[in-house]
Amino acid sequence: MSDVDPEILTRRVRPPDRTEVTGPEQTDVYDVWEPRGDHRARGITVALVHGGFWREQYDRAHQSPLAEALARDGFHVASLEYPRIGMPGGGWPGTGTSLLDRVESVHADTHLPDRVVVVGHSAGGHLALWLASQDRAPWLTGVLAVAPAADLGEVARLGLSEGAAVALVGGTPEDLPDAWADADPARQRLTVPAVIVTGDRDDVVPASVVERYVSSRSPEEPLHVAVARGADHFDLIDPDHPAYLLLLSEVEELTLR
Repeated sequence: MSDVDPEILTRRVRPPDRTEVTGPEQTDVYDVWEPRGDHRARGITVALVHGGFWREQYDRAHQSPLAEALARDGFHVASLEYPRIGMPGGGWPGTGTSLLDRVESVHADTHLPDRVVVVGHSAGGHLALWLASQDRAPWLTGVLAVAPAADLGEVARLGLSEGAAVALVGGTPEDLPDAWADADPARQRLTVPAVIVTGDRDDVVPASVVERYVSSRSPEEPLHVAVARGADHFDLIDPDHPAYLLLLSEVEELTLR
């Protein structure tokens, strides 16, 4: 993401209550935080999908502070792993299909509420919107895409993270049109209620990435956009930043729809 990563990516919090292994690969796994604190359990599972431009060096560990905070606020939380570029099963379509498998495992986990909201940050926001498209997971309660790499074509056009979108798909849109059509939620129909939360100081995923995605939506698609004032790309996943209250309220709104 940058030469000096923000403190939120390495902040230590309490460990998960359990870790579930769902297959043979090291990425076939998710961590679970059970609700704690003064809030009653809400009967909702939040499935977190981490960012990092689909790069191997960024895994689910950096979203542990957000997971712990959401559990403290009454949610069951599953922090999902998925294969990234260069890993076994990583790239497209493996990154997407593996994540779909992981979300289905969470939904089938009898120790978790079966109402599931997916919250994805950055590259995880791209994957959350992909899950919410084309009836891939129609049983989802909703998705919250936080600072998402929503329009994969725009991510490629801008060359973000040294060509991460092209590396994910395995070639350019001109070389692999079918793969891009499958990988890019901006080219697909949104079929699950979705919220996009952006920060007005985000310089990692520029505003045009979300703007192009939003402009590609039809009026009947279930999309809402909210802006966190004074928040950058990483403030949006920092439970100590005021932007967390916006994220929390948008998750709550999704559960009421």
